Amino acid sequence: QVQLVESGGGSVQAGGSLRLSCASSGRTFSSKAMAWFRQAPGKEREYVAAISSTGIRYAYADSVKGRFTISRDNAKNTVYLQMNSLKPEDTAVYYCAAGRSYSYSGPNGLDYWGQGTQVIVSS
Repeated sequence: QVQLVESGGGSVQAGGSLRLSCASSGRTFSSKAMAWFRQAPGKEREYVAAISSTGIRYAYADSVKGRFTISRDNAKNTVYLQMNSLKPEDTAVYYCAAGRSYSYSGPNGLDYWGQGTQVIVSS
């Protein structure tokens, strides 16, 4: 069983930055791709970014490309999401998720989800 705990959310003004962390329990973190998703009020959960188990491969949604950076530290069992140049439309609950294998293969390939951390960006 894998437990994921997000942290680092908060309130920030537009143009500001936040760094989200997702700590994983268990011994299999380094073999799993990880992903970040978000869900804004009244909207469906959407993909934000993903990273392979080794951290060599990563990808981003077009809406955050160039502003967000996903990274991981396998020694600390933690994945990060550095968010810069935040916009009000980035306001959402952010979730991390653990994949079933070393490479991200879409939301159907995610086995575990965290409880989420709230990000509020004011204009």
